[in-house]
Amino acid sequence: MAASLELFHAFALIHDDVMDGSDLRRGRPTAHRALATAYVADGRPPRRATAHGRAAGLLLGDLVLTMSDDLIRTGPGAEAMWRIQPLLETMRSQLVYGQYLDLVAAGRPCDDIEAALRIVRYKTASYTVEWPLRIGAALAGAGPDVHSACSEFALPLGEAFQLRDDLLGVFGDPATTGKPVGDDIREGKATVLVALALQSASAADRRLLHEAVGSPDLTDEDFGRVRQVIEHSGARQQVETMITARRHAALTVLDRAPLPVPAAAALREIAGIATVRQS
Repeated sequence: MAASLELFHAFALIHDDVMDGSDLRRGRPTAHRALATAYVADGRPPRRATAHGRAAGLLLGDLVLTMSDDLIRTGPGAEAMWRIQPLLETMRSQLVYGQYLDLVAAGRPCDDIEAALRIVRYKTASYTVEWPLRIGAALAGAGPDVHSACSEFALPLGEAFQLRDDLLGVFGDPATTGKPVGDDIREGKATVLVALALQSASAADRRLLHEAVGSPDLTDEDFGRVRQVIEHSGARQQVETMITARRHAALTVLDRAPLPVPAAAALREIAGIATVRQS
């Protein structure tokens, strides 16, 4: 089941990179970029490489999703599948819904923090943390109290994980993150970071953000100005505060959760790794 979820995660990242047109993932070319390069290396016309890479990347993601399904069918028995199938279906539906919310909101910077957090909950928190935990709990035959604790722990932690990712996308070191900075700004992602900056920035700085966020031709110099506006608005520190509060909320759940001591200890470690990171 863990291997199946890892493949599901890979499928989501492959498709996400195609949708965002991302060049790097974990310091290496994204799948669709690597497939485009291989297409040209095979003697094919370069003018078709980009389109081929995108199409082949989508097919690769579909293949990985199929492999994820195959692992599930050959793993848990019929009784276990009866318990986890509704959770798997919800996880998948919420991921697609979150991706669609992200897609619809892109390119239209706004100061609606709750709308940005809604995208985070559906696109990241649910399939990255909540449903994998609850699927594991279901396989172990856990009762409703454990499932509730898993959700109460996972949702603030998943939000904190994505908030950290948003910060790294603007202020991170590409040599460490494995991804270029500025992509979220150029794609016009509806992040909490940008929403907070729009709320607190001066009128002139808000105009700059509206012009820059969602501009695919944004220069490095312009991105530097955007980063300064975000920093000076206090949005960066506000997001750090939100991460800390959510990590604390998740850890507080573990203090009273009906979990074995080793399980709670492992989740505490995960909470630290997910929220205090540079990549």
